[in-house]
Amino acid sequence: MGSANGSPLFSFGVIADVQYADIPDGHSFLGVPRYYRHSMLVLQRAVRKWNQHGNLKFVINFGDIVDGFCPKDQSLAAVKKVVDEFGKFSGPVYHMIGNHCLYNLPREQLLPLLKIPGCSGSAYYDFSPFPGCRIVVLDGYDISAVGWPRDHPHTAAALKILEEKNPNSDKNSPEGLVGLERRYLKFNGGVGEKQLQWLDNVLRDATKTNQKVVVCGHIPMDPSVASKAAMLWNYDEVMDIIHKYDCVKLCLSGHDHKGGCSVDSHGVHHRSLEAALECPPGTSSFGYIDVYENRLSLVGTDRMKSTDFET
Repeated sequence: MGSANGSPLFSFGVIADVQYADIPDGHSFLGVPRYYRHSMLVLQRAVRKWNQHGNLKFVINFGDIVDGFCPKDQSLAAVKKVVDEFGKFSGPVYHMIGNHCLYNLPREQLLPLLKIPGCSGSAYYDFSPFPGCRIVVLDGYDISAVGWPRDHPHTAAALKILEEKNPNSDKNSPEGLVGLERRYLKFNGGVGEKQLQWLDNVLRDATKTNQKVVVCGHIPMDPSVASKAAMLWNYDEVMDIIHKYDCVKLCLSGHDHKGGCSVDSHGVHHRSLEAALECPPGTSSFGYIDVYENRLSLVGTDRMKSTDFET
């Protein structure tokens, strides 16, 4: 998307799944160690390095700002603490919501804290940081069993999907679910009709105005980039819209923690980012993306692997 050998058109910082909490270290349900307090140090190192870079236009945080195990009476203070840390970056910071954010605070409280533009509680938006380029941020918990009021239509729609697709009494358990059916878990979510229509309109407009697009979402959208149990419920509907156009070059996500990359059947690159939460003390996971005319390049730090995306 400068020339391949020259300087980038622009660059932006990335980090995923900070999941900070002022509690002792723990493990995921799969037994992977989680370092709840250390993740704040990872973020602090990231902000320092982004500021030292001196030429990042903005930073994107890929959601799960605090962890679900954060004591509920500390949730608000914990979110504010992490937001303040991001605020030490010298430029704009764009947030998105993840499931752990919603375990802690309802949307009505969370969205203003994260300065997420949106109406009626929705958390999807787009912006153009540079001529010829657009960043699209999806709300993967638009249809979700967490975050909306109990009597909200989006909650009802999510519970109906889980009831139909997941026979387990614990809707976070993939027990007995096979292959891609394993994505029908309560900690995932879906993109609603209104947002799908919005995405279609944005991509149509980007195509008309010759913009290249990077799509960002908390939940992965390609079965080859992440665990089948960490996929957007209706990733296929989202990708059908993306594949209608040639403007989307890269889909970035968090949520899966271990990181991965793939190229789908239409040549769109997918990259799920390694989690800050799972960095043992002294290690880090963050980076920045250089955007060129015909490629993007993720320059990773430590556990976040550097990756080139030819477009």
